[in-house]
Amino acid sequence: MFRGYQFKEKEAANDMNSPLHLLAPEYKVPYGELSIQEVKSDMDRVLQFLEESTPAKVINKQTGRQITDYKEMDGDATLERGLFRLASYEWGVTYAAMLAAGDATGDARYKDYTLSRFRFFTEIVPHFKRLMSNYGVIDAQMKQMLTPHALDDAGAMCAAMIKAELTDEKLNLRPMIDNYMDYIMNKEYRLSDGTFARNRPQHNTLWLDDMFMSVPAIAQMGKLTGDSKYYDEAVRQILQFSKRMFVPEKGLYRHGWVEGMSDHPAFHWGRANGWAILTMTEVLDVLPLNHPGYEQVMNQYKAHIRGLAACQGGDGFWHQLLDRNDSYEETSATAIYVYCLAHAINKGWIDALAYGPVVQLGWHAVSTKINTKGEVEGTCVGTGMGFDPAFYYYRPVNVYAAHGYGPVLWAGAEMINLLRTQHPKMNDSAVQYYHTEQTTNEPIFSVPVE
Repeated sequence: MFRGYQFKEKEAANDMNSPLHLLAPEYKVPYGELSIQEVKSDMDRVLQFLEESTPAKVINKQTGRQITDYKEMDGDATLERGLFRLASYEWGVTYAAMLAAGDATGDARYKDYTLSRFRFFTEIVPHFKRLMSNYGVIDAQMKQMLTPHALDDAGAMCAAMIKAELTDEKLNLRPMIDNYMDYIMNKEYRLSDGTFARNRPQHNTLWLDDMFMSVPAIAQMGKLTGDSKYYDEAVRQILQFSKRMFVPEKGLYRHGWVEGMSDHPAFHWGRANGWAILTMTEVLDVLPLNHPGYEQVMNQYKAHIRGLAACQGGDGFWHQLLDRNDSYEETSATAIYVYCLAHAINKGWIDALAYGPVVQLGWHAVSTKINTKGEVEGTCVGTGMGFDPAFYYYRPVNVYAAHGYGPVLWAGAEMINLLRTQHPKMNDSAVQYYHTEQTTNEPIFSVPVE
């Protein structure tokens, strides 16, 4: 030490020497600005994982040999088993999301994922019909496609196929679309007023999930055919479900409603509310503006969005039971809300300044659940209906819960669209959305009057 000089310890930050309001918070998930490249990188990992884990092949189940000449198929013919089923409602969501991701990114691999598998279906369906006639028993996925017995079997796949058919009518998907739609419109069980219902776990039970498993396909059929009866039916279902299942004071839907109950418990399960908001998003995309039910659906949609936004947790996720923040954070619901709210901003239905930071925080949360392999973590497995909280609190999560993949890709695609049209910027340490680009680099700035 030099004589006559004393080193002083660094003075601790205090109100006099430091702008404490600019100290960096210790966020658990990323917070702040976001680039299109970051979103695309996360999506690409998911795409690569799904391309590798969902083969579209017919094999002989005894020998494992691939069958390429489908005329050779016999009673041992089956779809090769990947990690996920190719004809489930979860994969109907994934196919639709891949189409949207292709549009948003310009990367042909996303659309090719869906279109190549739909071409595969059109090639093999006639041959599996022959096997079903000759042998009576066929691959379970193909039986579900050929003879649907529940809305889960039909609606999401049908909606995705209609979107693909509108993209490329050479796909020749119309026979499969008509088969699905015949089940939805003419064979599914209903209440006396025509609302889609099930007889489990109780007689005449409404499942909120069934809005999505039926209504988007019906509305898309209206777009495909131009027949207004499909729009009328889609609106009717939304309003009748909402009359029984929407809880206005919370802005949320109950998961289940049983006709024979005197009281109706309200368990606001995250993913079911996701199916409801996704249903209305899909319908508003195609419902003619002059349809007499358009304003009612839009008002219901905005009421639900307000309720959902109020339930977002501090780390960007929504919870398994939306109004119970001691239930776990759940990925698939969070991703659905990110998609729907971002899409609503992009369509001009809701305010970017109010909801842009909500969806950006939500995407940051979702991105932390995409691991290095491209697997989506934190997704609740398939879930029936319960009337006590423990049932929902303790549902397992699993990377092979197929429900997470389509919503994550859909959310990413819509975030890319959002970042191309809006201008998020940090201002006084908070994410703010602006309609025009803010060029300042100041940590705190005012916005001039336009």
